[in-house]
Amino acid sequence: MPHELDAVRARILEAVAAAARRVGRDPTEIEIVAVAKTVPAERVRGAVEAGFTTIGENRVQEAESKVEAVNAGFERPPRWHLVGPLQSNKVRRAVALFDVIETIDSIALAHRVDRVAAELLPGRRYPVLLQANVDDDPSKAGFEPAALEHELEPILELSNLRVEGLMTVGRLVPDAEAARPTFLALRRLSERLRARDHRLGPALSMGMTDDFEVAIEEGATILRIGRAIFGHRH
Repeated sequence: MPHELDAVRARILEAVAAAARRVGRDPTEIEIVAVAKTVPAERVRGAVEAGFTTIGENRVQEAESKVEAVNAGFERPPRWHLVGPLQSNKVRRAVALFDVIETIDSIALAHRVDRVAAELLPGRRYPVLLQANVDDDPSKAGFEPAALEHELEPILELSNLRVEGLMTVGRLVPDAEAARPTFLALRRLSERLRARDHRLGPALSMGMTDDFEVAIEEGATILRIGRAIFGHRH
């Protein structure tokens, strides 16, 4: 298994580097989150052994069943990102499990995470991303851009959060190029918001298996890749 995932990682890194070179970017500034939804802990461990240093999970409950088993024995265990929706009643468990929550999608949730982080991680700023619904898609969570412009400052004032940037979920489109408007919209939203307040970090989490190369061309700093690493899920 590790040999297979070594080759997978090499192919992905080659594709990332090629996309970065096309737009004059440094590929080392791009983080790959290996999204392990429904993937057994043993196979996730294989990905870590192959060199994937960040693991993403969509659900708190699934992460609870895997984090300890995956991390055991590694001198430097992987970082864990929550990349799926977070219910307020699971915030305490999420902050305890994950190194980063990418899916803060309301000011109420931001306040809740801030309060829990103050209790569980005193003296630290807990890293989060703000999820933006730049496509105005009613089926997706996230701040509408206009709402985020209004609510950004009070979120940045929260003393126990470090807002590292923005995240979006792309549209299901027939080809990767059709996803470009979504990624461009998130980058431009980030630029507008950061011009007003540099406390917002520059991270852009966007791009998945089918469209991550286009996302890189539009400025992605975090890629959430699952199927290209672990294969199709049942």
